[in-house]
Amino acid sequence: MRKWRAVLQRALPLLVLALGLIASPWLLLSSGGWGRLSRLEDDRRTVELETSRLSKRIEFLRAEAEELRSEPLALERAARDELGLVRRTEVVFQFERRPGTGQGPRD
Repeated sequence: MRKWRAVLQRALPLLVLALGLIASPWLLLSSGGWGRLSRLEDDRRTVELETSRLSKRIEFLRAEAEELRSEPLALERAARDELGLVRRTEVVFQFERRPGTGQGPRD
């Protein structure tokens, strides 16, 4: 019994070390190792860029909404440009577009 215990005490640390030396590269190179870490870092960068883009868009829309609230001319411009509204005293000329060119009758 003592003999087995002595062998086990000497062999066990060597077995654990050997297992670690064998398992470490396998774990690092497997699908859950460095490759996955790299993909996750790429995903994180993509999400950060999208978040930054959306934050700028939100900032722009807030400024535009504030301008529409405070500036009557901005509100009129938006109504004309986006809704196609005109004053009662204005005359509207509409021109047909030429097929294929995307332009009016006079190129």
